[in-house]
Amino acid sequence: MIYIFDGSYKGFLCCIFEAFEMKEWDAVPIPEKLHQPNMFVPERSIFSDVDKAERIQTALKEKFGARTSSDFYRAFLSEDVDAMKAVFYIAIALFKGQTNMLQNFGDAAVLYYHQTLKKVSRERHRMKAFIRFSKTNDGLFYAIVEPDFNVLPLILKFFKDRYADQNWMIYDAKRKYGFYYNQHQISEITLDASEQKELSTTSLSIALDERDELFQNLWKRYFKSTNIEARKNMKLHLQHVPKRYWKYLVEKQ
Repeated sequence: MIYIFDGSYKGFLCCIFEAFEMKEWDAVPIPEKLHQPNMFVPERSIFSDVDKAERIQTALKEKFGARTSSDFYRAFLSEDVDAMKAVFYIAIALFKGQTNMLQNFGDAAVLYYHQTLKKVSRERHRMKAFIRFSKTNDGLFYAIVEPDFNVLPLILKFFKDRYADQNWMIYDAKRKYGFYYNQHQISEITLDASEQKELSTTSLSIALDERDELFQNLWKRYFKSTNIEARKNMKLHLQHVPKRYWKYLVEKQ
């Protein structure tokens, strides 16, 4: 049985609820946008029900701890269908009484789940290090990113605590959504079609603070002055700062 859900985490949790309600332990959850119909495999659309999702979320926390519940969400944010299948498989096993499931590294699904968590954690850490803000003339600090995984929800607290006295926006150009902080609360934002067309590879078409270019040049000069040419090791540098991040790094422009 294929469970087709809307791609949200709530929808995914509802798939787990459905599996127990219908006793379909071998069901496979697939996001709607990735689903490819197969006439030989039965399928069902799963409606995202807030109450059902909250019941599963609460049960995960109470029975297996907040850490496990949080890790399931992190693995889901990888947007990897195989990782989603692994989370679904593990959740079913845990709820059926296999409490040591997460320690069974001999199981391919469990191993893949832990490997995915490491990848998501690494991407989360890199986003904290590689995000570069520009300042508009109305005082808004904004940054554009394209992370490999959907890690924006995992870094919001870090930036809220670090820049609590500033208005800022972080926008994921790959997934076409972002978050705006107004010194009081964080809100999710999206751009309409016309605004998305204005989104270039490095910045939005908005007026920058007249001092922004000065500070960017100062940062480039600092980066260049601290670089010791004789000790240059590009292989090591690329391990720590992969090229896919360069187009949003001021020092690499």
